[in-house]
This record gives sequence, structure tokens and C-alpha cells, in this order.
Amino acid sequence: MAKTLTRGGASSGLGVDAAVAKQLLTDMLLIRRFEEKAAEAYTLGKIGGFLHLYIGEEAVAVGTTSVLRPDDYAISAYREHGHCLAKGSDPKRVMAELYGRRDGLCKGKGGSMHLFDRSTNFLGGHAIVGAHLPIAAGVGFAIKYQGGDQVIVCYFGDGAVPEGEFHESMNLAALWKLPVIFLCENNRYAMGTSVERALAQTEIWRFGQTYGVPSERVDGMDVLAVREAVARAVTRARQHKTPALLEADTYRYRGHSMRDPAGAVYRTKEEVEREKLRDPIVLFRDKLLAAGLLAEADVRAIEKDVNDRVDEAVAFADASPEPPGEWLFTDIYKEA
Repeated sequence: MAKTLTRGGASSGLGVDAAVAKQLLTDMLLIRRFEEKAAEAYTLGKIGGFLHLYIGEEAVAVGTTSVLRPDDYAISAYREHGHCLAKGSDPKRVMAELYGRRDGLCKGKGGSMHLFDRSTNFLGGHAIVGAHLPIAAGVGFAIKYQGGDQVIVCYFGDGAVPEGEFHESMNLAALWKLPVIFLCENNRYAMGTSVERALAQTEIWRFGQTYGVPSERVDGMDVLAVREAVARAVTRARQHKTPALLEADTYRYRGHSMRDPAGAVYRTKEEVEREKLRDPIVLFRDKLLAAGLLAEADVRAIEKDVNDRVDEAVAFADASPEPPGEWLFTDIYKEA
């Protein structure tokens, strides 16, 4: 993960070659299996607090990260496991963080909602809705101020759009020409309220037009569509420091969190089953098989490798010690 995947292989009809296709499928499967194991660990009491799963939305993180460089930045809200893994974080250390163990990314102090990995330029999950959007604008300003050509991708959900931080950050990014790619993962229900009940303008991508920012809507269940849309935004941001607003139409198959495992109060079982027909992993796998880029044996090998890696991550988290009590008083202030 976290490697820029070159585009090519147009003869496949998909715009990617076999190596890129394999990596995209592998990364989506890794996130899916990781999240399923995290849900299992939560029910066993090994993960405490809140746990917001990314199952169903894998194409967004993977398609996006596939066109980023390792020195580009990403920042997210609290449904961030997939974003963190896609950016290249070690699954073992991510799982250990979910377990609250000392070998976790944040020494067990952050947990599920506060992953952070400086080594991959993943600038954290943030639990306050919309609070990280101004931080993304600040990172964009720092990139421009230092004369760099990196970009920062800022993931957020539809529930952040009514927040003032969304509009303030969009305005500043447009006004100061900051290389920020605002990526709204519109899974339709925020915490449990439909977009139609929360927003007067339900086409979120159109808010970019208000600020004169290039904007578009993309099928968030199609990893290649996401990849192409983000690639266009990245090119503009690198060359002209132009921000972008992308709305990825996606769907979470689980509820808002493990406290709401199915989301049954605000959506029907029939709707969920219908949306599963758009499963990003199944659709992409079938495309690759039909195009001849992968064979069934290749898919089985990928699945085995992913399952082994996730099992290894669980074993690592189980074996990692609890952080000692005195660690409560460390990493509080940055020394001058």
C-alpha cells in the first residue's frame, strides 16, 4: 500500500495493467478482512470504546491512495482504519492500537478513533465531526508556504457538510489556492439521519461551485472511477495548487458504529441487501476475471495472503502488552 501505482495497460479495457489491478484488489481485501476481524474482536471484548467500520467503502480509500505519493498527506475523521491502512500503515500496529496496546501506532493511547502515523504522513483520525478540515487547510498552506508539490487528501462524511468548518475550510482553500483535496464519503446517513433530512442541497459536490473549486461526483463503489477522479484532482493540485471537492457516492454495510451494528432504525434490510449488489470488491474482482487480468487461482492466492496478514495482525495485538500506567503522563507536551 501507499505506493503510487502507474496507470497503463489500456489493452485490458480497464485502464490498468495486471500489477496495478492486483494491488488494488489486495488492498481492498486487506481492509475488508481487517475490519471483519476488528468487529469480531470487539464482540469478544478485546476492543473497547467506539468502533466505526469501513466495510463497503474500501474503493474510496484504495482508489484515492493509489495515485498519491508516499510524501503526500491524508487526514480523516473517526471511520479511518481503511484510510490508515491504505496509506501504508502496518496492519499489526493498527490492530494493536485498536486493542489499546503499547505496540500500537499511538502506544495504545489513541484507539480506534485516533490513529496517527507520522511515518506514512497519515495525520490522524479526528473524533469531532468536521474538526479536521481546518487542519487540512493548514497543511495545504504549509505545503504552499514551503514550496512543495505535495497534496493533502481530507476524508470526511456527509455529516460534516452542515458544519461551519467545512465552509470555512473550503473558502480558505479556494481563496489562498491550497493543494487540498476535500473528499466527501457520502454514505447517506451520517450517524443516522439521511442526507435528505440534513441538507438543503443534497448534491454535495455542488458546494464546490460556490467557492469556485473544481468539483465532481464519483461512484465510490468503483475503485477505478475513484482513482481517475482523484488523479485529475491531484494533477491540478500539484501543478496549480488548486483545491478540489469530490463527492464519493458510497455505502456502509454496517451501522454507524458497533453500538449500532446494522443501522436498522433508519434503513431497511432490503436497502442494505440491494446495495450489497454494488459491493466494490466483488464488482472489481469480477471485472478483472472477465478482462483476463487475473485468474481464479490468483484471487485465491490473494485471499490467502490477506487472511494470513490479518491473522498475524490479531496475534501481534494479542501478544502486545498493556501500556504501563506511567505512560499516562508522557507524550502530553512537545519539548522545545
